Amino acid sequence: MDFEFGPEDEAFRRDARAWLGEHLATGLTGHGWERELGRDGWIGLGWEADHGNRRATLTQQVVWAEEYARAGAPARVGHIGENLLAPTLIAYGGKEQQSRFLPGIARGEELWCQGYSEPGAGSDLASVRTAAVKDGDGYRVTGQKIWTSLAREAHWCFVLARTEPGSRRHHGLSFLLVPMDQPGRIDVRPIRQMSGTSEFNEVFLDGAEAVEVVGGEGNGWHVAMGLLALERGVSTLAQQIGFAEELGRVVARAVRSGAIGDPVLRERLVRQWAELRTMRWNALRTLGGRDDPGAPSVAKLLWGGWHRRLGELAMQVRGAAAAGGPGAWSPAYELDEQQRLFLFSRADTIYGGSDEIQRNIIAERVLGLPRESR
Repeated sequence: MDFEFGPEDEAFRRDARAWLGEHLATGLTGHGWERELGRDGWIGLGWEADHGNRRATLTQQVVWAEEYARAGAPARVGHIGENLLAPTLIAYGGKEQQSRFLPGIARGEELWCQGYSEPGAGSDLASVRTAAVKDGDGYRVTGQKIWTSLAREAHWCFVLARTEPGSRRHHGLSFLLVPMDQPGRIDVRPIRQMSGTSEFNEVFLDGAEAVEVVGGEGNGWHVAMGLLALERGVSTLAQQIGFAEELGRVVARAVRSGAIGDPVLRERLVRQWAELRTMRWNALRTLGGRDDPGAPSVAKLLWGGWHRRLGELAMQVRGAAAAGGPGAWSPAYELDEQQRLFLFSRADTIYGGSDEIQRNIIAERVLGLPRESR
């Protein structure tokens, strides 16, 4: 495929680089940074409709993602709304829903989280038990969600819930929009991970109000699967730039320590570099418009395994020192950057759809193999 950056793309790159250079100096992070991005239209570049966002071609979206990652800009707290919910509303929502929710996302004012996984219904999403009962124009939602990123910061949550009593598996599910500010009806509890951080949360819903259903009642599975396919878009390329920087730091440590002299270790580092290049070209091929139902699963398998192996490599480069370090055994549980990389990357082959589920999708939907027996 031909995927080259033209003169207009390079002009867009200069604008993006200049804007980032100027505004990163403000030191803003979190929600403040989202509003800064939104004020100048940098949220929602790929949306077809105008909701206060800049319009950009696919290659220009790639340029923005690359420049953002290279600049070391703050981690996004609005990416779930921008990259998951907004395209889903554009594809499955009504015009009124789009007009109601997209401008707030584009301005960086409203943050979202995702209410999919439950205890016992993670990768097997069709087993969700959270129930929603019709109440006037909306619903009352009761159940528990888990591994919910940004639940403490979010203003809204899109929730997959069972609206047809007695329904099973993919049937009777609906895609609901739930405001998070409901004291006594929504309880968010952080989950402490082995890395010492708490990126994920449990969310308990006790008769929480849902104000909208996207795609119609009972069509939640179709909408939810459409949303999951959107997780492997332009943002994957920015993710790979972050991966390249992490790999560069592991290589630099190997050179400084002399570990690079080990031929087996050196071969593993070269292989990591080659695999990262392969992932980039696969991502570009996927963005080129080829209709490939297995592409999202292939992408997840590639980067999940790659990043986990990088964490292992980081520890191998460190040697025995990787097991300790300043403060490693103190109550504060202080870890350095590469120790955190190793611990957090253990989850890469699980969250966002486990490797087992991704392989089942490829087997059943691409290769036409029989479904796994239950």
